[in-house]
Amino acid sequence: MEQRHLGRTGLRVSRIGLGTLTWGRDTDEHDAADVLKTFWEAGGTLVDTADVYGDGDAEYLLGRLMDGLVPRRDLIISTKAGSVPDPDRRYDGSRGHLLAALDASLARLGTDHVDLWQVHAYDAGTPLEETLQALDIAVTSGRARYAGVANFCGWQLAKAATWQLAAPGTRTRLAATQMEYSLLQRGVEREVLPAALDLGIGLLPSSPLGRGVLTGKYRGEALPPDSRGASDHFGLFVEPYLDDTASRIVDAVSTAADGLAVTPLQVALAWVRDRPGVSAPIVGARNAQQLTAALSVEALSLPDEICRALDDVSAPVHRYPDHDWSTL
Repeated sequence: MEQRHLGRTGLRVSRIGLGTLTWGRDTDEHDAADVLKTFWEAGGTLVDTADVYGDGDAEYLLGRLMDGLVPRRDLIISTKAGSVPDPDRRYDGSRGHLLAALDASLARLGTDHVDLWQVHAYDAGTPLEETLQALDIAVTSGRARYAGVANFCGWQLAKAATWQLAAPGTRTRLAATQMEYSLLQRGVEREVLPAALDLGIGLLPSSPLGRGVLTGKYRGEALPPDSRGASDHFGLFVEPYLDDTASRIVDAVSTAADGLAVTPLQVALAWVRDRPGVSAPIVGARNAQQLTAALSVEALSLPDEICRALDDVSAPVHRYPDHDWSTL
Protein backbone atom coordinates (compact mmCIF):
# COMPACT_ATOMS: atom_id res chain seq x y z
CA MET A 1 0.00 0.00 0.00
CA GLU A 2 1.26 3.47 -0.85
CA GLN A 3 2.56 5.52 2.07
CA ARG A 4 2.01 9.25 2.55
CA HIS A 5 3.48 11.88 4.82
CA LEU A 6 1.13 12.96 7.58
CA GLY A 7 0.84 16.68 6.96
CA ARG A 8 4.11 18.57 6.91
CA THR A 9 5.91 16.04 9.11
CA GLY A 10 8.30 13.17 8.55
CA LEU A 11 5.75 10.58 9.70
CA ARG A 12 4.59 8.31 6.89
CA VAL A 13 1.31 6.39 7.09
CA SER A 14 -0.56 4.03 4.79
CA ARG A 15 -2.99 5.97 2.62
CA ILE A 16 -5.87 3.92 4.02
CA GLY A 17 -6.20 3.70 7.79
CA LEU A 18 -8.00 1.07 9.87
CA GLY A 19 -10.63 2.25 12.33
CA THR A 20 -11.58 0.36 15.49
CA LEU A 21 -14.78 2.12 16.57
CA THR A 22 -16.73 -1.16 16.74
CA TRP A 23 -14.00 -3.25 18.36
CA GLY A 24 -14.92 -4.78 21.70
CA ARG A 25 -18.60 -4.21 21.06
CA ASP A 26 -19.80 -5.25 17.59
CA THR A 27 -16.45 -6.70 16.46
CA ASP A 28 -15.19 -9.52 18.68
CA GLU A 29 -11.60 -10.64 19.15
CA HIS A 30 -11.74 -13.27 16.39
CA ASP A 31 -13.00 -10.83 13.75
CA ALA A 32 -10.66 -8.07 14.98
CA ALA A 33 -7.70 -10.44 14.60
CA ASP A 34 -8.71 -11.30 11.04
CA VAL A 35 -9.18 -7.63 10.19
CA LEU A 36 -5.85 -6.52 11.65
CA LYS A 37 -3.93 -9.35 9.99
CA THR A 38 -5.56 -8.63 6.63
CA PHE A 39 -4.71 -4.94 6.97
CA TRP A 40 -1.10 -5.64 7.94
CA GLU A 41 -0.57 -8.16 5.15
CA ALA A 42 -1.84 -5.59 2.64
CA GLY A 43 0.80 -3.11 3.78
CA GLY A 44 -1.49 -1.05 6.00
CA THR A 45 0.14 0.69 8.94
CA LEU A 46 -2.18 3.36 10.40
CA VAL A 47 -4.57 1.97 13.04
CA ASP A 48 -6.92 4.49 14.64
CA THR A 49 -8.62 4.06 18.00
CA ALA A 50 -9.73 6.14 21.01
CA ASP A 51 -10.01 5.71 24.74
CA VAL A 52 -13.81 5.76 24.57
CA TYR A 53 -14.24 3.18 21.80
CA GLY A 54 -15.97 0.23 23.44
CA ASP A 55 -15.40 1.95 26.80
CA GLY A 56 -11.70 1.17 26.43
CA ASP A 57 -12.14 -2.36 25.10
CA ALA A 58 -11.02 -1.35 21.59
CA GLU A 59 -7.61 -0.27 22.88
CA TYR A 60 -7.36 -3.33 25.10
CA LEU A 61 -8.18 -5.63 22.20
CA LEU A 62 -5.69 -3.90 19.91
CA GLY A 63 -3.02 -4.29 22.59
CA ARG A 64 -3.71 -8.01 22.89
CA LEU A 65 -3.42 -8.47 19.13
CA MET A 66 -0.16 -6.53 18.95
CA ASP A 67 1.20 -8.78 21.67
CA GLY A 68 1.09 -11.90 19.52
CA LEU A 69 -0.36 -11.36 16.06
CA VAL A 70 1.11 -8.23 14.45
CA PRO A 71 4.43 -6.67 15.50
CA ARG A 72 4.06 -3.31 17.23
CA ARG A 73 6.94 -1.90 15.16
CA ASP A 74 4.96 -2.43 11.94
CA LEU A 75 2.01 -0.27 13.01
CA ILE A 76 1.34 3.43 13.39
CA ILE A 77 -0.99 3.57 16.38
CA SER A 78 -3.23 6.61 16.75
CA THR A 79 -5.50 7.15 19.71
CA LYS A 80 -7.57 10.00 21.09
CA ALA A 81 -8.58 11.43 24.45
CA GLY A 82 -10.95 14.12 25.66
CA SER A 83 -14.42 12.62 25.22
CA VAL A 84 -16.00 11.71 28.55
CA PRO A 85 -19.20 9.80 29.45
CA ASP A 86 -20.65 12.70 31.41
CA PRO A 87 -24.07 14.09 30.38
CA ASP A 88 -23.14 17.48 31.82
CA ARG A 89 -19.71 17.69 30.17
CA ARG A 90 -19.12 15.76 26.95
CA TYR A 91 -15.50 16.85 26.56
CA ASP A 92 -12.68 17.39 29.02
CA GLY A 93 -9.61 19.02 27.53
CA SER A 94 -7.93 19.78 30.85
CA ARG A 95 -4.26 18.91 31.11
CA GLY A 96 -4.88 16.59 34.04
CA HIS A 97 -7.60 14.58 32.35
CA LEU A 98 -5.80 14.28 29.04
CA LEU A 99 -2.51 13.07 30.48
CA ALA A 100 -4.25 10.61 32.80
CA ALA A 101 -6.25 9.33 29.83
CA LEU A 102 -3.08 8.89 27.81
CA ASP A 103 -1.46 6.85 30.56
CA ALA A 104 -4.57 4.66 30.75
CA SER A 105 -4.54 4.21 26.96
CA LEU A 106 -0.88 3.14 27.02
CA ALA A 107 -1.68 0.58 29.72
CA ARG A 108 -4.56 -0.89 27.71
CA LEU A 109 -2.52 -0.91 24.51
CA GLY A 110 0.45 -2.52 26.26
CA THR A 111 2.94 -0.08 24.75
CA ASP A 112 5.13 2.73 26.04
CA HIS A 113 4.10 5.18 23.32
CA VAL A 114 1.56 5.93 20.62
CA ASP A 115 2.64 7.27 17.26
CA LEU A 116 -0.15 9.87 17.05
CA TRP A 117 -2.17 11.25 19.95
CA GLN A 118 -5.15 13.48 19.25
CA VAL A 119 -7.47 15.62 21.33
CA HIS A 120 -10.87 14.15 20.51
CA ALA A 121 -12.81 17.43 20.51
CA TYR A 122 -12.57 21.10 21.42
CA ASP A 123 -13.37 21.86 25.06
CA ALA A 124 -14.70 25.40 25.45
CA GLY A 125 -14.47 25.04 29.24
CA THR A 126 -10.68 24.71 29.24
CA PRO A 127 -8.17 27.32 28.02
CA LEU A 128 -6.87 26.11 24.67
CA GLU A 129 -3.25 26.66 25.70
CA GLU A 130 -3.77 24.24 28.62
CA THR A 131 -5.14 21.57 26.29
CA LEU A 132 -2.24 22.06 23.89
CA GLN A 133 0.29 21.91 26.69
CA ALA A 134 -0.85 18.34 27.32
CA LEU A 135 0.19 17.51 23.76
CA ASP A 136 3.59 19.11 24.33
CA ILE A 137 4.12 17.13 27.54
CA ALA A 138 3.05 13.88 25.85
CA VAL A 139 5.57 14.35 23.05
CA THR A 140 8.48 15.62 25.15
CA SER A 141 7.98 12.76 27.63
CA GLY A 142 8.07 10.21 24.82
CA ARG A 143 4.55 8.93 25.40
CA ALA A 144 3.48 10.21 21.96
CA ARG A 145 5.57 10.72 18.86
CA TYR A 146 3.21 13.15 17.08
CA ALA A 147 0.12 15.10 18.10
CA GLY A 148 -3.08 16.31 16.53
CA VAL A 149 -6.72 17.17 17.09
CA ALA A 150 -10.10 15.91 15.98
CA ASN A 151 -13.46 17.57 15.38
CA PHE A 152 -12.08 21.11 15.60
CA CYS A 153 -13.86 23.62 13.36
CA GLY A 154 -11.86 25.94 11.11
CA TRP A 155 -11.09 28.75 13.54
CA GLN A 156 -10.36 26.32 16.37
CA LEU A 157 -7.90 24.37 14.21
CA ALA A 158 -6.21 27.52 12.93
CA LYS A 159 -5.90 28.98 16.43
CA ALA A 160 -4.47 25.75 17.85
CA ALA A 161 -2.01 25.20 15.02
CA THR A 162 -0.83 28.82 15.05
CA TRP A 163 -0.29 28.73 18.80
CA GLN A 164 1.87 25.65 18.41
CA LEU A 165 3.87 27.14 15.53
CA ALA A 166 4.49 30.35 17.45
CA ALA A 167 7.20 28.70 19.57
CA PRO A 168 9.08 26.26 17.32
CA GLY A 169 11.25 23.82 19.22
CA THR A 170 9.20 24.39 22.35
CA ARG A 171 5.70 23.46 21.26
CA THR A 172 4.69 20.46 19.19
CA ARG A 173 3.29 21.32 15.76
CA LEU A 174 -0.02 19.67 14.92
CA ALA A 175 0.48 16.79 12.51
CA ALA A 176 -3.14 15.82 11.85
CA THR A 177 -6.79 16.60 12.23
CA GLN A 178 -9.46 13.93 12.08
CA MET A 179 -12.82 14.98 10.67
CA GLU A 180 -15.78 13.38 8.93
CA TYR A 181 -15.36 13.78 5.17
CA SER A 182 -17.07 12.04 2.28
CA LEU A 183 -19.19 12.71 -0.78
CA LEU A 184 -22.12 13.00 1.63
CA GLN A 185 -20.35 15.33 4.07
CA ARG A 186 -18.10 17.96 2.52
CA GLY A 187 -18.44 20.60 5.21
CA VAL A 188 -14.71 20.51 6.00
CA GLU A 189 -14.05 22.09 2.61
CA ARG A 190 -15.40 25.43 3.82
CA GLU A 191 -12.73 26.29 6.37
CA VAL A 192 -11.13 23.22 8.00
CA LEU A 193 -9.45 21.84 4.89
CA PRO A 194 -8.12 25.22 3.67
CA ALA A 195 -6.68 25.83 7.14
CA ALA A 196 -5.12 22.36 7.23
CA LEU A 197 -3.56 22.79 3.80
CA ASP A 198 -2.14 26.20 4.69
CA LEU A 199 -0.75 25.06 8.04
CA GLY A 200 0.65 21.73 6.87
CA ILE A 201 -1.78 19.53 8.82
CA GLY A 202 -2.79 16.17 7.36
CA LEU A 203 -6.51 15.37 7.19
CA LEU A 204 -7.64 11.93 8.37
CA PRO A 205 -11.23 11.55 7.11
CA SER A 206 -13.53 9.53 9.31
CA SER A 207 -16.68 7.93 7.86
CA PRO A 208 -15.27 8.24 4.30
CA LEU A 209 -18.08 6.02 3.04
CA GLY A 210 -20.80 8.31 4.35
CA ARG A 211 -21.45 6.11 7.39
CA GLY A 212 -21.80 3.15 5.03
CA VAL A 213 -24.47 4.75 2.84
CA LEU A 214 -22.12 5.27 -0.14
CA THR A 215 -21.66 1.51 -0.50
CA GLY A 216 -25.19 1.43 -1.93
CA LYS A 217 -26.49 -1.00 0.66
CA TYR A 218 -29.35 1.34 1.65
CA ARG A 219 -30.82 1.92 -1.81
CA GLY A 220 -33.85 -0.29 -1.12
CA GLU A 221 -36.88 0.55 0.98
CA ALA A 222 -35.95 -1.61 3.96
CA LEU A 223 -32.82 -1.36 6.06
CA PRO A 224 -30.55 -4.40 5.65
CA PRO A 225 -30.93 -6.33 8.94
CA ASP A 226 -27.17 -6.73 9.47
CA SER A 227 -26.33 -3.09 8.70
CA ARG A 228 -25.36 -0.29 11.05
CA GLY A 229 -28.49 1.57 10.02
CA ALA A 230 -30.59 -1.21 11.54
CA SER A 231 -28.55 -1.47 14.75
CA ASP A 232 -29.41 0.04 18.10
CA HIS A 233 -25.94 1.59 18.41
CA PHE A 234 -25.65 3.24 14.99
CA GLY A 235 -29.19 3.63 13.64
CA LEU A 236 -29.45 7.32 14.54
CA PHE A 237 -25.90 7.83 13.25
CA VAL A 238 -26.81 6.58 9.77
CA GLU A 239 -30.29 8.09 9.51
CA PRO A 240 -29.28 11.66 8.48
CA TYR A 241 -27.72 10.25 5.28
CA LEU A 242 -30.83 8.44 4.11
CA ASP A 243 -32.56 11.50 2.65
CA ASP A 244 -33.27 12.44 -0.97
CA THR A 245 -30.08 14.49 -1.36
CA ALA A 246 -27.95 11.56 -0.27
CA SER A 247 -29.92 9.25 -2.54
CA ARG A 248 -29.04 11.36 -5.60
CA ILE A 249 -25.35 11.26 -4.69
CA VAL A 250 -25.44 7.50 -4.12
CA ASP A 251 -27.11 7.06 -7.51
CA ALA A 252 -24.30 9.06 -9.14
CA VAL A 253 -21.66 6.98 -7.37
CA SER A 254 -23.37 3.77 -8.51
CA THR A 255 -23.54 5.02 -12.09
CA ALA A 256 -19.83 5.83 -12.02
CA ALA A 257 -19.09 2.41 -10.55
CA ASP A 258 -21.04 0.68 -13.30
CA GLY A 259 -19.16 2.61 -15.95
CA LEU A 260 -15.78 1.71 -14.45
CA ALA A 261 -16.73 -1.91 -13.66
CA VAL A 262 -15.96 -1.42 -9.98
CA THR A 263 -18.08 -1.11 -6.83
CA PRO A 264 -19.68 2.04 -5.36
CA LEU A 265 -17.48 1.52 -2.29
CA GLN A 266 -14.34 1.75 -4.42
CA VAL A 267 -15.52 4.88 -6.19
CA ALA A 268 -16.49 6.69 -2.98
CA LEU A 269 -13.30 5.74 -1.18
CA ALA A 270 -11.00 6.60 -4.09
CA TRP A 271 -12.67 10.01 -4.38
CA VAL A 272 -11.98 11.02 -0.77
CA ARG A 273 -8.56 9.34 -0.61
CA ASP A 274 -7.27 11.49 -3.46
CA ARG A 275 -8.71 14.84 -2.38
CA PRO A 276 -6.13 17.60 -1.74
CA GLY A 277 -4.90 17.59 1.84
CA VAL A 278 -6.07 14.08 2.67
CA SER A 279 -3.46 11.80 4.24
CA ALA A 280 -5.52 8.67 4.91
CA PRO A 281 -9.25 7.94 5.14
CA ILE A 282 -10.09 5.80 8.17
CA VAL A 283 -12.11 2.72 7.22
CA GLY A 284 -14.05 0.97 9.98
CA ALA A 285 -14.57 -2.55 8.64
CA ARG A 286 -16.42 -5.00 10.89
CA ASN A 287 -14.82 -8.09 9.35
CA ALA A 288 -12.00 -9.10 7.01
CA GLN A 289 -14.35 -9.43 4.03
CA GLN A 290 -15.45 -5.81 4.34
CA LEU A 291 -11.86 -4.66 4.77
CA THR A 292 -10.66 -6.61 1.72
CA ALA A 293 -13.34 -4.88 -0.35
CA ALA A 294 -12.11 -1.50 0.88
CA LEU A 295 -8.43 -2.27 0.35
CA SER A 296 -9.11 -3.24 -3.26
CA VAL A 297 -9.30 0.51 -3.97
CA GLU A 298 -5.49 0.65 -3.91
CA ALA A 299 -5.27 0.00 -7.66
CA LEU A 300 -8.04 2.47 -8.57
CA SER A 301 -7.61 6.09 -9.61
CA LEU A 302 -10.74 7.86 -10.78
CA PRO A 303 -10.68 9.53 -14.22
CA ASP A 304 -10.86 13.33 -14.07
CA GLU A 305 -14.28 13.43 -15.73
CA ILE A 306 -15.70 11.08 -13.10
CA CYS A 307 -14.24 13.21 -10.31
CA ARG A 308 -15.75 16.35 -11.81
CA ALA A 309 -19.16 14.70 -12.12
CA LEU A 310 -19.08 13.54 -8.50
CA ASP A 311 -17.86 16.97 -7.38
CA ASP A 312 -20.80 18.59 -9.13
CA VAL A 313 -23.53 16.29 -7.81
CA SER A 314 -22.26 16.49 -4.22
CA ALA A 315 -21.12 20.13 -4.18
CA PRO A 316 -21.84 21.86 -0.85
CA VAL A 317 -23.27 25.36 -0.83
CA HIS A 318 -20.54 27.94 -0.20
CA ARG A 319 -21.74 31.44 0.54
CA TYR A 320 -20.18 34.53 2.07
CA PRO A 321 -18.00 34.50 4.11
CA ASP A 322 -17.11 30.81 3.67
CA HIS A 323 -16.15 31.33 0.04
CA ASP A 324 -13.72 33.68 -1.64
CA TRP A 325 -15.84 36.86 -1.79
CA SER A 326 -14.22 38.03 -5.00
CA THR A 327 -15.79 35.15 -6.93
CA LEU A 328 -19.34 35.80 -5.73
